[in-house]
Amino acid sequence: MRFPDYQGGGLVNLVAEIEQRLTGTAPSPGLSRHLASTVPEALSYIFVLFDGLGDAQLEHSGAKALLASRVGSLDASFSTQTTVNTSTLATGLPPSQHGLIAYQLRLNTSVLNTIYWYLDDGKACDLDPVAFLPAPNLSERLAHAGRRVVATEPEAFLDSPLDRVLYRGSTVVGVADSEIDVALDAVRTPGTLALVYLPHVDAAGHAGGQGSGLYADAVRHVSEIWSDIISRLPEGVAAVGTADHGHVDIADDRRIALPQLDDLILYGDNRVVYVSGPPTAGADLARSLPATWVAVSQLEGIWGPEPYHPRFTERLPDGLLIADDGYALVPYGTVDTMVGHHGGVTEAELRIPLLVAS
Repeated sequence: MRFPDYQGGGLVNLVAEIEQRLTGTAPSPGLSRHLASTVPEALSYIFVLFDGLGDAQLEHSGAKALLASRVGSLDASFSTQTTVNTSTLATGLPPSQHGLIAYQLRLNTSVLNTIYWYLDDGKACDLDPVAFLPAPNLSERLAHAGRRVVATEPEAFLDSPLDRVLYRGSTVVGVADSEIDVALDAVRTPGTLALVYLPHVDAAGHAGGQGSGLYADAVRHVSEIWSDIISRLPEGVAAVGTADHGHVDIADDRRIALPQLDDLILYGDNRVVYVSGPPTAGADLARSLPATWVAVSQLEGIWGPEPYHPRFTERLPDGLLIADDGYALVPYGTVDTMVGHHGGVTEAELRIPLLVAS
């Protein structure tokens, strides 16, 4: 199992590199010298986040325009889930420092769904999503330096709980599908970071898998959006593109239902299950499953380096139940009908592309 790179070859380092270009400083290390050399100096930047578009997925025939702009690849943060990695984008910090270490996140004896902001008992979480991530975040640091962040996303996502978690201090604009004028207009003002979030590939991968027509259409669509952006870049503006994670397809008969386990708290996701409970319970469970048990004592650094978030340690599991390649582990009482999955530590899930244009 390979841990993500947080010192120069990860998503967090790309965010730090852009922050350093705009303000002269950042709380995390920038990109390694080779990767940094591929990103031009610019007055403003458009940062396109392709949800679910792993580096290996650029081999799809519909991704030719994306592949043409590829200058390298990066590691996503662990776990390879959207809320974990968009929190890295929002803060410029690794999960160990921003504190959102899992999509399904343990808070004492409850588990929080970090997309919809409800607990495992079905009740809404009373924690304020706006204040959940540490301050100052990326937007607030840029604002303090006289810069700004303008984020665009589908109109349906506006003012969602996750929206409020991520975009404190940003100007957030809901746009219709394929609409890029807001971002292109924003970056005409020097010192602007325009974030463009594209959910299409992730949604299609979950629903149909990478061999489906739905997925092919999604890849072609985001490729066309990228082509449109880079063909219309204003003078002095650069575009960078990457993803929050990649995807792997899981066959129906390899989505393994877990037994009822009242003495354990299970969270994380179906590719890597976080386990909290009696000392030997996770290892015992792994013996009957297509999975490997890794104790937390062996995981130092997988979520990133110190200084740790104040609640990092209490949110840690006792260990991880890592599904074998090609398998998903489905907690008791839930249904998994998705084809595409992510969250794990395979290269397909961990490696994300670095696209650059100017």
